[in-house]
Amino acid sequence: MSNITREQIIDWLSNQTVLEISELIKELETKWNITATINSGNINTSTSNKSEENEEIQEKTEFDVVLSSVGDKKISVIKMIREITGLGLQESKALVDKTPSNIKEKIDKTTAEEIKSKLESVGAVIDIK
Repeated sequence: MSNITREQIIDWLSNQTVLEISELIKELETKWNITATINSGNINTSTSNKSEENEEIQEKTEFDVVLSSVGDKKISVIKMIREITGLGLQESKALVDKTPSNIKEKIDKTTAEEIKSKLESVGAVIDIK
């Protein structure tokens, strides 16, 4: 095996087209069972399997609304949680008391944003995950 320097590799790559380099990267990914991604000019490699890659490609469709902090208006937050969830007073208070807590789970993005807006209007801090 010949000793090829890093500079020789860089020189060789400099004379290739983007399409040729792309094909080379795909071959290396297959041969070494890795995924190379370019992020802000950095190349990150990681091992992967095909099912994980497919899950990452699909856009997230279910979201959880999480109460992160109650803020100064605890009673207003409890009332809003009752309105949103249909829970009773004690159950709503229990959700507020054990912050962080999930308010709604596996809902669409639009609904999650609406709930977040309502709760933030009464002083709560909400995360959508």
